[in-house]
Amino acid sequence: MVLKNKKVLFLILIVVTIGYIIYDSTSQPTVDDLKGNFRELAVYRNENNTGPIVRVYAVSVEGEVWDEMRKYGDLMPYTKYGTTTVYFFDASKPAPERVAATEPHFNPTFNPGCLAVYSKDQNGGISFKKNPF
Repeated sequence: MVLKNKKVLFLILIVVTIGYIIYDSTSQPTVDDLKGNFRELAVYRNENNTGPIVRVYAVSVEGEVWDEMRKYGDLMPYTKYGTTTVYFFDASKPAPERVAATEPHFNPTFNPGCLAVYSKDQNGGISFKKNPF
């Protein structure tokens, strides 16, 4: 009888653990949870998988929701020793449809519409600049 109770307890423990893993993985915040109606306009990622990974994003946003922009940047993919840069553009102004690996990452004619830049460097250091141009 004791052996049967241990099996039942063990099965309950496994079911609860699996349930928690499923709940935790499906309840993580995503960019869709943020205010500002973010829309990814352009993405660049280099093909170099043996060296530093360079990621550059151009994203449109409605309004000057600074905290939400910072959270958006934090949710973007990042690779150790790589860089991730996110340019936020006013959704009501023209914005680039292509971005490049090197600066300037986009045509400077789009600078007036850029609200902020989020950067994560090779060491994991984060910078967030409002009105960078």
